[in-house]
Amino acid sequence: MKLLNQKEFLHMAAEEVTVTVRLIRSFEHRNFKPVVYHGVNLDQTVRDFIVFLKQDVPLRTSLPPPFRNYKYDKLKIIHQAHKSKTNELVLSLEDDDRLLLKEDSTLKAAGIASETEIAFFCEEDYKNYKANPVSSW
Repeated sequence: MKLLNQKEFLHMAAEEVTVTVRLIRSFEHRNFKPVVYHGVNLDQTVRDFIVFLKQDVPLRTSLPPPFRNYKYDKLKIIHQAHKSKTNELVLSLEDDDRLLLKEDSTLKAAGIASETEIAFFCEEDYKNYKANPVSSW
């Protein structure tokens, strides 16, 4: 039996997964960009992950400036691996009580697992769009 050093033990203890974050710039115009994050620690709080994203997104030169400099503040699960996908083009307006992530929860407790896709958007824009969704073509 092999003894683990501290780094190996901590790596095993903290579950790290790959998550796709969909940056939603406009619900009405369906402007969004996916960004893949590897090694996301599921034991961190949703609030900590939001703080990390707010620091990381503006530094991503591969994103156009309108996406880097937007006022994102809310996370919602779009899709979980091995579960059915929604037909919505940008983000489902359903199941907010279950899919909107509560900031004091850990990512794991909020339902995030490997290969989960989550939306990062401005809550005010979402509420306005939800109150008056633009009919699709």
